Amino acid sequence: MMKVVGIIPARYNSTRFPGKPLAMINGKTMIRRVCEQAWKSKLDAVVVATDDMRIADEVLTFGGQYVLTKPNHQSGTDRCCEAMEILEEKYDAVINIQGDEPFIDPRQINVLIDLISQEDTQLASLAKRIDDEEELFSANSVKVVMDNEGKALYFSRNPIPYLRNVAREQWLDKCDFYQHVGIYAYKAAILRQVATMQPSRLELAESLEQLRWLENGLSIKMAVTDSVNVSVDIPSDLLKVEHLARTQTLYRG
Repeated sequence: MMKVVGIIPARYNSTRFPGKPLAMINGKTMIRRVCEQAWKSKLDAVVVATDDMRIADEVLTFGGQYVLTKPNHQSGTDRCCEAMEILEEKYDAVINIQGDEPFIDPRQINVLIDLISQEDTQLASLAKRIDDEEELFSANSVKVVMDNEGKALYFSRNPIPYLRNVAREQWLDKCDFYQHVGIYAYKAAILRQVATMQPSRLELAESLEQLRWLENGLSIKMAVTDSVNVSVDIPSDLLKVEHLARTQTLYRG
């Protein structure tokens, strides 16, 4: 039986929102809410990977598990890899759970557990069909195209595929487009491999880390989900997640 750990990278000194994991959302810190959602999934363990004892102390107050990692990681992937190696318990696969999505749907985590448990899966992630024109053409919304087996072919901040000789306002009627949902699963050996890779030309062009993996010949198996998790990037985003906590029924497990 494959053992899968969920690792939540949570650094303190975020450029746009220092101390973000400790931000309060309706009486609970953000990092606590992420952990509580992850606990509702089929993960064998949930671990917070942090570089700051303030976050570590908060994790202890609600009975969570943490590891202290170096402060100078370039990405959450690198922090996940260090955390995996620190853990005494050894796992077959890792799911990188975003620490700024306090209401992540645990059913999405379960989908990734099922995908990464397949023998031929190296990495896995999620996508959602786009039904909004603004989202389709926004550079902040990452798009993905997949092959007939559901493996990612390419990710871009531009709409892909490009529809030649079709007016922009008709694109959604003529083709299916997918937004990438930024949660990843890795086989343990693959996570070690990607943590040693240097930034690639496509990654630097689009500012998308996952292109480094494709450019180095790895495959990313995708599954389609029907929702995108709300993330907190800046302090003003707290208002929308507080409203979500008050007004919507969240998945309870």
